[in-house]
This record gives sequence, structure tokens and C-alpha cells, in this order.
Amino acid sequence: MITIGKPAPDFTLQDPEGNTHTLADLKGQHTLIYFYPKDDTPGCTAQACSLRDNLEELRELGVEVYGVSGDSVESHKKFAEKYNLPFPVLSDPERTVIDAYGAYGERSMYGRKFMGIIRSAVLIGPDLTIIAHWPKIQPLKTVPAVRAWLAEHQH
Repeated sequence: MITIGKPAPDFTLQDPEGNTHTLADLKGQHTLIYFYPKDDTPGCTAQACSLRDNLEELRELGVEVYGVSGDSVESHKKFAEKYNLPFPVLSDPERTVIDAYGAYGERSMYGRKFMGIIRSAVLIGPDLTIIAHWPKIQPLKTVPAVRAWLAEHQH
């Protein structure tokens, strides 16, 4: 379970370039980690491109962005190159981190229910605690949600 004010679950994941990213790397900055179901699908592409197009503004607000899905490093590499994603997309094929962040569970599409990755996002503070959580976020609501949260909480 993700709880506001609690330490963010630790992780060690690889990006398409073979670099390893850990929770400890995020210390001292605000970090948005968003979890998405699948590379190169319409909603996930819209979300990634929205984050890409707003990354400069997010960074000016002091936020770094990471995407996480269960897709392979190879799939992420194609996805990141195809859409010029300027932030790391991390591969979690065993869903260890996805589970730890509560981003796996029952989903519904076209009326049928199935288990899968739930599109969600967390904002981690400079002290590595969870400061905001959007458990079921729509692809194009991610950037506005982060923007609104920062406007409300950074005085």
C-alpha cells in the first residue's frame, strides 16, 4: 500500500541504456514515478508524450520523471526512441516495484476484468517519502495533477 508521508518503496531497475536506477538516486529532488500498462499503446503513448512535452516545465518546478512498466528493456528502447522520450523508462518484468507501489491489480477494459498494471503515479519528495499518489490516473491528467499539487504545496 502506498501511504502519503511514508518512505517510498526501495527499487533497483534498469533503463534501455543499461543504466541502473535506485531509490537512493532520487534523494534531494522531487521525482514523479508513473506506472503504465504497455509501451506503444494509445493511452501510454499519449501519457509519455504529454510528460515529454512538459518535461522542461516540470524540471523548472524541480521534478524529475521516470516511467515504469513490465515491458522488456528492448521494448522500452524502441518506445523511447520512437517518441524521443527524454526521461528514463524503467523495466520491471517481475513486477516487484510495480507491486510495491500498488500499481498492479484488477483492471477492466471493454467490460471484461483482468489483472494488469494500473496506470498510476507517485510523487516522491527530496527525503524519499511519498508526498502525493494518484492511484488511477488518466493519461493526459498526469501533468495537470502534478502541476496542481505543486502549486498547492510549494509556497
